[in-house]
Amino acid sequence: ESDYDLIREDDVFNFIDLENFAPDKQLTLELAHSDGTEDVIKLNHTYNATQIEWFKAGSALNLIKQQGNVA
Repeated sequence: ESDYDLIREDDVFNFIDLENFAPDKQLTLELAHSDGTEDVIKLNHTYNATQIEWFKAGSALNLIKQQGNVA
């Protein structure tokens, strides 16, 4: 069964290791199914360190504002 086939229409997605989000490191997605069962999928991504900073800040503009670089 492929990872795609594990996903159901009413699943809740839980990214359980976002605190470890880093370039070239997989993320773990937990699928919580409505019947109470769960599946876990390892995810690959192509984010670089700067993009991960943007993601954690909510956007590139938020990060710039947090860094005090807004005139």
